[in-house]
Amino acid sequence: MKLQRHAFQHNGLTFSYLDSTVGTHALVALHGHLMEAATFVPLAASLSPAWRVIALDQRGHGHSSHAPTYQRADYLGDLEALFAHLNLPQAVLLGNSLGGVNAFQFAARHPEQVSALVIEDIGAIVTDDISFILPWSGVSPTRDALIAKVGERFAPYLADSFRQTPEGWTLAFEPREMVASQNSLCGDHWHDFLATTCPALLIRGTQSRVTTAEQLEQMASRRPNTTLLTLEGGHILHMDQPALFNAAVSELLDSLPAAAD
Repeated sequence: MKLQRHAFQHNGLTFSYLDSTVGTHALVALHGHLMEAATFVPLAASLSPAWRVIALDQRGHGHSSHAPTYQRADYLGDLEALFAHLNLPQAVLLGNSLGGVNAFQFAARHPEQVSALVIEDIGAIVTDDISFILPWSGVSPTRDALIAKVGERFAPYLADSFRQTPEGWTLAFEPREMVASQNSLCGDHWHDFLATTCPALLIRGTQSRVTTAEQLEQMASRRPNTTLLTLEGGHILHMDQPALFNAAVSELLDSLPAAAD
């Protein structure tokens, strides 16, 4: 299955997204920092043809423009523009890490547009420091050199973001911008997480270095209609456990009233 790439303009920036185009109902997928829309191609294939999957390259990522700022309001405004561009009255929002916070914060502000949430390995309180990525900036002479720079642990997750240029190999994102984005992401987001009651699935990895079991258990217990699923793996479960992750998402979608329409 091949997703189609499209683009739209918002506040002087170009935003790129992948769209499966077929499906009665829509799911908008939001990647985490350092990644891009292509990471959700397997999910889109698993949900086809019932669900149309739209995966956005968020600002500063993938094929979308680098941006002057990466504040919370910027990301939410980008999502508003995507919904308007696609004329989407309602969708399921799925987000990993950065995308997960963007998803539940957008839902808090536009509950009528979000029928369900899938939050992949991110908590209501975010404290992580990603300044360790700053040395990844610049151009490497070869792909292997870029892999060595980012390290073997991260390289498989970042492969979609590798870019070959006439000067050598680099990353689609600028590390300094990502650190600024993460700094804006950090904070206490409990109010937004608890602001909605639509069905929500929280998915946590047993080896996650970003979340704790206690925090996600608390999130599931405090918010109505919220289920917690724990899978073996790390922070990027849709890559660590694609079959189980996709099956869990499919089960949630099948349970929604819209799926019976």
